[in-house]
Amino acid sequence: MAVKTITIDMAAYEALSKRKRTNESFSQVIKRILREDRYSAKNLFTHLTATALADETLDAVEKQVRLREQTYPEDISLD
Repeated sequence: MAVKTITIDMAAYEALSKRKRTNESFSQVIKRILREDRYSAKNLFTHLTATALADETLDAVEKQVRLREQTYPEDISLD
């Protein structure tokens, strides 16, 4: 396997080091983090804003929201 040396500053090194698991190489950490980023909320939002939903789908979602509001009308405190 070919390797490539990169230079990172100490802040980047420490951030990677904190994410590093036992017996995991820095290459594995970087690949895992990049893979996790594909499933981030930001990534999901980006794709959703580019997605057009059919009126029937939007109506079905709205219907479910209304049903839940009727089923659980009280506010639930998370304090």
